[in-house]
Amino acid sequence: MPTYRITAEQMVTGGDCISSIDGKKVFVPLAIPGEELEIEITKEFRDYSQGRIVSVLTPSPHRVQPFCPRYGRCGGCNMMHIDGARQQELRTSILREAFQREGLEVPEIEVVAGADRGYRARFQLHDGGLMERGSNTIIRLDGCACATPEVNRYLSEIPPADRPKGRVHLFGSSAITSIPADYDKIVIAHEVERQKKKEEKVLKGQPRRTINGRPMKKQKKIKPRFEGTTFDPANRCTIDLLGKEISFDVQGFFQSNLELLGKAIPLITGGLSGGNALDIYAGVGTFSVFLADTFSKVCLVEHNRDALAWAEANLAGTAHESYGVSADSWIKNHAAQFTALNGPFDAVVVDPPRSGMEKTVSSWLAASDIPSIRSLSCDAATHARDIAQLVKGGYRLDRLFLLDFYPQTCHIESLAWLTKVK
Repeated sequence: MPTYRITAEQMVTGGDCISSIDGKKVFVPLAIPGEELEIEITKEFRDYSQGRIVSVLTPSPHRVQPFCPRYGRCGGCNMMHIDGARQQELRTSILREAFQREGLEVPEIEVVAGADRGYRARFQLHDGGLMERGSNTIIRLDGCACATPEVNRYLSEIPPADRPKGRVHLFGSSAITSIPADYDKIVIAHEVERQKKKEEKVLKGQPRRTINGRPMKKQKKIKPRFEGTTFDPANRCTIDLLGKEISFDVQGFFQSNLELLGKAIPLITGGLSGGNALDIYAGVGTFSVFLADTFSKVCLVEHNRDALAWAEANLAGTAHESYGVSADSWIKNHAAQFTALNGPFDAVVVDPPRSGMEKTVSSWLAASDIPSIRSLSCDAATHARDIAQLVKGGYRLDRLFLLDFYPQTCHIESLAWLTKVK
């Protein structure tokens, strides 16, 4: 297979570096900008190629020896070959460039960081191990450099053969207060298998089903209206977060870096107060719990009703209203009624999925007169797109934070502060 000599250029979203061969872009993982590399092409596409490093000819001064023996095989980390300070610079640069591409004037990005290893409390294990990058091979492990001490104690004491089979969610942290837990400061939940209807697939080797002797048409698979966790008290995990108890289902999503979450919450909810606060994509109500301290009433919008059930428990005793509908549906069917009965909102916290806000949400917020918006995102590109919509609607981007939740990876979480310009 032919090899090519290239210079790694800019690092892009996803952690690959780009270069070009005969005018065609090539994406190279595990490279560092400025390095001279010998690569081979692994996949060809119409507009770009994917490459693999054969040898590093001129290494970056920021290249370091990965501290995990599984690095490169495990599907988790992809920046461990770069020193920590340079990792933060690269993640910050990716965030800045995403906002600049949308024509935004970007303030100095403030980095909120913590420990660069031993931070990850939430894991998804497959037959007791982790998935190998780009394959279905299971990597057996007795520890993980990025895992919390509680998770590592479980991995070191329980042999892989004795761990639950299948896909299993695990959360381990010294902050866990729920009793009993499966192990010391560990809560484990098995994946609940959804029952498949026989009509949804034709079994191999069996004739196609018929009606009056004629083959049935293939039925379109209908997705559940509300997808997410299954509400099961046995999967309850309760943690102490800045002096408040927050409960969630281990099978559902919860932030896995609790140190960073504790640093981020004052930036997300701090300095906000008034009559009504709106928490869109509220999850289990983590931010609403803190907003309830400084607002007369909090309105939660979350399409996953299972998560919302936990939010109701977390907000017990506070003045709040919750809506188990999509943000799009809430705006179309409930927003006007809420404000007519309760008055306008004084602040909004919005934390959408990777795809960003629905168009309805960003348009409604842009047209609103809500004084303050705190916008979180786990995707730099969609965050920049949504913020650009808000700025066009009359909001000013005051502050932008890189919330460095996942050291050793290219994952970027960001927080934007916006103020309505009068």
